[in-house]
Amino acid sequence: MKQLSLLLLVTLTSVLSLAAQNRDYWQQHVDYTMDVAMDVKTYQYTGTQKLVYTNNSPDELSRVFYHLYYNAFQPGSEMDMRLQSIKDPDNRMMENGKSRIASLSESEIGYLHVESLTQDGQAVSFVEEGTILVVDLATPIASGGKTTLEMTFKGQVPLQIRRAGRNSREGVALSMSQWYPKISEYDFEGWHPTPYIAREFHGVWGNFDVKLTLDKTYTVGGSGYLQNPNEVGHGYETPGTKIKTKGKTLTWHFVAPNVHDFMWAADPEYLHDTLKMEDGPVLHFFYKNDPEIIENWKKLQPKTEDAMRFFSKNIGQYPYEQYSVVQGGDGGMEYAMSTLITGGRDFGSLVSVMVHEMAHSWFQHVLANNESKHEWMDEGFTTFISSLCKSEIMDQNKENPFEGSYKGYYALVNSGLEKPQSTHADRYTTNFAYGISAYSKGAVFLSQLGYIIGQDKLMETIRKYFDDFKFKHPVPNDVIRTAEKVSGMQLGWYLTDWTQTTNTIDYGIKSVEAAGNKTKVTLERIGEMPMPLDILVVGADGSQTTYYIPLRMMYGEKENPYQTLKRTTLEDWPWAYPTYEFILDMPLESVKAMVIDPSQLMADINSENNIYQSNP
Repeated sequence: MKQLSLLLLVTLTSVLSLAAQNRDYWQQHVDYTMDVAMDVKTYQYTGTQKLVYTNNSPDELSRVFYHLYYNAFQPGSEMDMRLQSIKDPDNRMMENGKSRIASLSESEIGYLHVESLTQDGQAVSFVEEGTILVVDLATPIASGGKTTLEMTFKGQVPLQIRRAGRNSREGVALSMSQWYPKISEYDFEGWHPTPYIAREFHGVWGNFDVKLTLDKTYTVGGSGYLQNPNEVGHGYETPGTKIKTKGKTLTWHFVAPNVHDFMWAADPEYLHDTLKMEDGPVLHFFYKNDPEIIENWKKLQPKTEDAMRFFSKNIGQYPYEQYSVVQGGDGGMEYAMSTLITGGRDFGSLVSVMVHEMAHSWFQHVLANNESKHEWMDEGFTTFISSLCKSEIMDQNKENPFEGSYKGYYALVNSGLEKPQSTHADRYTTNFAYGISAYSKGAVFLSQLGYIIGQDKLMETIRKYFDDFKFKHPVPNDVIRTAEKVSGMQLGWYLTDWTQTTNTIDYGIKSVEAAGNKTKVTLERIGEMPMPLDILVVGADGSQTTYYIPLRMMYGEKENPYQTLKRTTLEDWPWAYPTYEFILDMPLESVKAMVIDPSQLMADINSENNIYQSNP
């Protein structure tokens, strides 16, 4: 059945590729075959890799690049230097105020070295430059052509410092992410050989066939479908099967179809539970046999099923047949078909990190944007949808599930450290600014888009975005164009101002004054970023009515979000006009209060000037 699924997904990839090419869209494709042996005493490993690379681009390629992530975990590396120079270093990577990387010994560092490399049987020239391998090919790869790259490599797993590593603070032996020589992405912008300094990733869609040989006492979990469960056991085997092993090691054989990464983790004390969803994937849970965490990890399992159902309903059906939640790493980090999370948390925190990382299975591991350039597309969208999910499955019933994201955004604005979201992830001056820009401001992008086009249209946009761009590499314009198609509005202004500038939203009620037996209201635009406005008017008799002022450059209107209240749609407001006047058909003494944006989903940086109240 797993092989059939692989065939179907490969066929789907081919169909999507052909369809995409008809629209001048293309993406590269890779097929990895790897055989790796791990020495669990020295934490050193050796491997072979066969990589079949398909060049779907219109360009001939004479050079390729690989990522060698583990080389970052060495004293004096770019990651180490950035850690020592940034104003607010990641506490996980520091000890006694100093870089943990800087103090690593030869036996504790990480490394990943390619020892030999051929192209279609011919030796090629290659050079290692930090975390990047630069390869000059023996023969250029023609547009539409394929080539086979075969290598031998060796590595050493670093002490657990960031994402990957050995012997984490919770005692997990091996958290194997970013562990293999990974081909760099080549797309319409060219190559992306981004050095590993601190941030996120970009990968080529493809298929992985991976064999891992290590001590037989270790249980392995992570990406892919296990092909030999009755040979390795450890909770994978068919019930009633007796596992007979010879020697001191086991070889685990995994296949991961149509993904752009492969992670695994291993520990001799892992407990392994499974939960088969009735109409969904098999959920796997790997966690330490620690009495202090077992109860929470058992309670986590039905919540994981709830989250899987929520995301499949509200984004799109999860496309794989398994998902693994694995204790490891240094916090929470998403990978193909799986996640690494730390396990020694209270139950609420454990659910929260699981929900966030699972949401990345859609926003990054199916909708695979370039995280280094557009990190807000995955971190922000994940924060948005996971906030909705937690509110539902944890019965939080929050009036505004995104309140924390708005608070984070306002703190960033007030800090003076904000950069445009178009800033490369490695170029932020502080981790503070990067984190809020990616997570909080990214989440507000979607919640505020719902304010602009309507909440129903927002959720429809998310589902259409998934359907149109799954298993591809979407860019910011793809998101906003999807919203335009769903809403019928013009929204390029929103993408430009919110993500490519640090313009802020600030509207105010400038004056409310009598105009005969009516009332004249004057509004002012103080910030540079334009928005449409919802205005709630409360009468002295307790009546409530709303007024809607479309933004002219939207060339459209949203439906009334307050169905129980009468709405009056006023003339649109051209952005260049600093003020706007309208008349209320009621005397001034009948106006008790007025507020701009009662939903508080518009990220207005000064709420104090949004409210008018009559004198008592």
